[in-house]
Amino acid sequence: MTPSAASSGPGAPGLDIPAVTVTPGDIATTTLTVRNDSDIVEAYDLKVVGDCAAWTTVEPARVSLYPGTSETVTLRLEPPRSPEIRAGEMPLGVRVLPNEHPDAVRVLETTVHVGEFHELRTELSPRRRRGWLRGRYLLAVRNQGNTPVRVRFTPGQAGEELAFAFDPAQPKLEPGESAEVRLRVRTAKPVWFGNPVVWPFTMDTTEAVEQEETAETRAGDPVVQPSLDAEFVQIPIFPKWLLILLAALLALLLAWFTLVRPAVRSAAEEAATEAVRPRPTPAGEQEAGGGAPGTGADSRPGGGGQESGAAAPGTGGDGSASSAGGGTAAGGAQHSETIDLKTGTGRTEAGTYKVPADSVFGVTDIVVANFQGDEGVLTISFGDRKITTIALETFRNQDYHWVTPIEIPENDTVTISVTCAKPGTPATGRQASECHEVLNVSGVLGTTTR
Repeated sequence: MTPSAASSGPGAPGLDIPAVTVTPGDIATTTLTVRNDSDIVEAYDLKVVGDCAAWTTVEPARVSLYPGTSETVTLRLEPPRSPEIRAGEMPLGVRVLPNEHPDAVRVLETTVHVGEFHELRTELSPRRRRGWLRGRYLLAVRNQGNTPVRVRFTPGQAGEELAFAFDPAQPKLEPGESAEVRLRVRTAKPVWFGNPVVWPFTMDTTEAVEQEETAETRAGDPVVQPSLDAEFVQIPIFPKWLLILLAALLALLLAWFTLVRPAVRSAAEEAATEAVRPRPTPAGEQEAGGGAPGTGADSRPGGGGQESGAAAPGTGGDGSASSAGGGTAAGGAQHSETIDLKTGTGRTEAGTYKVPADSVFGVTDIVVANFQGDEGVLTISFGDRKITTIALETFRNQDYHWVTPIEIPENDTVTISVTCAKPGTPATGRQASECHEVLNVSGVLGTTTR
């Protein structure tokens, strides 16, 4: 057995097979010459052994030789384009086994120089991101080559509106290794109103060349991946519906100040004017010798001065009082009296107003003021008739009005009785030491005729 002519010349290295250089994805061949120096016919089985056996074949794999003859076989190397086939030197062996003399087996060796190839595969997700000022993306990059590389990312954008940041900036990947890189895209200024703005950009993945590495030292051109297209959609800070809502609110405010508010103010002023307008004097409407309006006086002969017995509204009694001595009120004028009553805590006090002699008091209005917010019970009586009983804590100011006056005869009283449970707190902010209520009673004070 002898090597091929390429390895047996003068000065050839001590290898049985010539050295081979091959790049993954390509095909390389070399030859080996087998010679039978024995004196019998011999058959030889040839088999590739070592790390290259998976992608190396020998043709033919079996040869039969007569004594003194030789035959050349071909070794075919087809390494796949895979990161598993690392660049560098790999051993290659061919075992030659004689069938008749197996003890004379021999392994011929050589070195295979695996060339470099470069390939990067990158994926960007998502391809479209929405945000006010910034968007976040994820770059998944894998080294499909057979040498370690440092990856560099080059973004592309038509203007200078976007800024890009990578973390990590330039990852180093071994053959077959993958890495995830976080990409942050940021705009220069926000969009306050209007439609969303679309910013398209591209992303290229290349190898970062070291300073000591030059173009001449690179074995083969890298596979260039097409640029990845992506978009950042910048949405406005304030959406369209908010502008519509603000416009509607502004229109409502304008309508309030220009239309509704003046109408409400005018209606309130009219109501206040009506409330303070003087009421007509009931006594002025009385006829000579007739009873007061609403008293039910009988106009038949002999029936003057007697009441019908119907109760006045809100009196809670048995009807309006008759004039002292059986007379009726003659004429009269508007009259008002105020009862100011202070009551200690837990006590009951009463304040009165007495109708003068030879007079009758036709009550049409009363106003009760609980300006301190006291707690307790207040009772209003006209003579022996209880008009109303109210809880102080349920009101601050209370008023009552009658269309038909309630007549109080001479020497009868208007009485306000207060049971003080708890003094309130006036506007000074300091709790009072005693309850304080004010009653104002008004109507027509007339003279009686006998």
